Amino acid sequence: MATPNSALRAVRMGLLMSQDDFARAVRDAGTRAGQPNDANKRLVQRWESGETTAPRPVYARALEYVTGLPIESLGFSGLVPMTRVAEDGHGGHDVKSSVSGITPAAAAPQPEAQGARNYSGVWLSRYEYFSSGRDSSFTGQHYVVVLQHGNRLTVRSLPGSSDSPLTMDLEIDGHVATGTWTEQTETEGYYRGARYHGAIQLLVEPTGRRMTGKWVGFGKEFDVNSGPWELVFQDASTNKATLAAYNKLPDA
Repeated sequence: MATPNSALRAVRMGLLMSQDDFARAVRDAGTRAGQPNDANKRLVQRWESGETTAPRPVYARALEYVTGLPIESLGFSGLVPMTRVAEDGHGGHDVKSSVSGITPAAAAPQPEAQGARNYSGVWLSRYEYFSSGRDSSFTGQHYVVVLQHGNRLTVRSLPGSSDSPLTMDLEIDGHVATGTWTEQTETEGYYRGARYHGAIQLLVEPTGRRMTGKWVGFGKEFDVNSGPWELVFQDASTNKATLAAYNKLPDA
């Protein structure tokens, strides 16, 4: 009897997507990456029921993009390896195996040790906003998983780090990261589960360990607000043990 993939189902529900929505997002991710796929609701059902335990690499890449999590953390018990060619450091090449065809973030060097930077890993996201209804400023904090696909970064908060899930989609151009953010506020909180979104631009410090900039977005009173936002590097690994260690509320 197949073992249901509760991890994938939990991630999908955390993204507030139906199975149809999720399949559409996987297809769109493949199209954007130039690797079209045929994801549909039935395929998502097979993944979540455990009937299919090993997504093909073209789906694994798209799943990582949509969820912002490494494929190893999405509850699949069997993973289809894919060969890739890599420099061996001596003018030749080695053939290596990768689950999704993407160099695992857990094996990525520390950001400052690279020429072409890879920003994948766990980061601390921190932003400030002013609440006109409470006449006070507040700080929102999340531990987030960053996955890099070429010059694009997908950012997803770890569920235990906040009751308000956060996502960002960024594009890196030199030392500038530009994109969008979305936050689903806590149902029982001050904003009563409202969904807010807007734009963001960050400057990447030369060390590659910190990104600072500003967000812009609409507020509860339907005005447009702005404030500081920063991402601070924590760990290059995205394996299960590391994600579990950061799946908690950040220190105040």
